[in-house]
Amino acid sequence: MTHGRFISYLRVSTDRQGRSGLGLEAQRAAVTDYLNGGAWTLIAEVVEIESGAKSDRPELDRALALCRAHRAILVVAKLDRLARDAHFLLGLHKAGVDFLACDMPSANRMTVGIMAVVAEEERRMISARTKAALAAAKARGRVLGGFRGRAGTGDDTARARAALQCNADARATALAPILERLDPDGTASLHALARALTAENVPTARGHSLWTPVAVARLRARLALASQ
Repeated sequence: MTHGRFISYLRVSTDRQGRSGLGLEAQRAAVTDYLNGGAWTLIAEVVEIESGAKSDRPELDRALALCRAHRAILVVAKLDRLARDAHFLLGLHKAGVDFLACDMPSANRMTVGIMAVVAEEERRMISARTKAALAAAKARGRVLGGFRGRAGTGDDTARARAALQCNADARATALAPILERLDPDGTASLHALARALTAENVPTARGHSLWTPVAVARLRARLALASQ
């Protein structure tokens, strides 16, 4: 029987999958099915929409920060789906956060450490083969490269700004439960909340660990706008 507090981390590889829910619902169902029957609390669900080729995982970092802030366990639906994601595995190995993989409940930090080494070596070998193939093609006289995209338009800028706004709102919403726990009646001062958030190692919007009264005020203002 499962007990404790959990933060779930779900990941899909494309924006289209994220918008359609493709893959997310199956992961969400796997987490719920595994946890059901115990005395547990799912504090937050963090969704990452990233290409597998990218190494940055901002939402994973946020999920791990929430685990530390809430002393919660990170739960993922399928560890085998992420077994070749060296960045994810190394982050999990080094984070100092307890985790649970629904498809591999016996996995531990040593397990993911070994998997991370294997994934990193596989990625290195793939990169070496790709470079060798490109060098051979160039030696045969093939012209490499080509059109790399297009210049950004006003609509692109507006969409990028909207995406940043959406991400900021989502982060503020994820931090709302922590703020409510630290200040249930809304009377704590900005300085007191800044000290409390810093003490719990909750990262700021820029990823820093030191909160300021101004940052707390901005978080409160964003949450107030979101509730209107």
